[in-house]
Amino acid sequence: MNESFLFLAQGFEEVEALTAVDVLRRAGIPVKTVSITSALQVEGAHGVVVNADLLYDNTLFGSPEWLILPGGMPGATNLYEFAPLRGLLKRQSESAAGKIAAICAAPAVVLGQLGLLDGKKATCYPGFEEMLHGAKADAAPVVVDGKFVTANGPSTALQWALTIVKETKGTDVAVQVANGMLLYPKSNAGLGNFFG
Repeated sequence: MNESFLFLAQGFEEVEALTAVDVLRRAGIPVKTVSITSALQVEGAHGVVVNADLLYDNTLFGSPEWLILPGGMPGATNLYEFAPLRGLLKRQSESAAGKIAAICAAPAVVLGQLGLLDGKKATCYPGFEEMLHGAKADAAPVVVDGKFVTANGPSTALQWALTIVKETKGTDVAVQVANGMLLYPKSNAGLGNFFG
């Protein structure tokens, strides 16, 4: 399995970024955080500072398994405005095996404006749908269409991350990780009673 990369820009949504990294690592999926700034320390939208594993300018991406984009504002805008990442995302979308995951504002602000979702179903943070250029906007919390996994916001970060695991390693591994995190009640009554 090739390495995956999650990109951190100033103003990223902390819950989305850290949930994805944590869940993928629990599933044994190799993932590195990449700062698109000139420093490894990147401050999120709510003042949480994260030390990235790598600097974009010092990283050889080869053939990534996943390119992962957390949302947050201005994080999503900063991702979109970073030209090298735009080029990498376009290459990934055209590759035979590479996949892309984005959440919150990122599906619209980054992937939509790049035209990468043309003809695809996708979801995003409510109010950003007009930026999903060419995509079929879907109100579902998480949407899978081909090589793309999109989600609508912080509350769906865990579901989004587990969907990335499912698309990579299958349902059994995703359920195993979810159960290990106590996402599902031991009674197996279903998520409808999870908060009851």
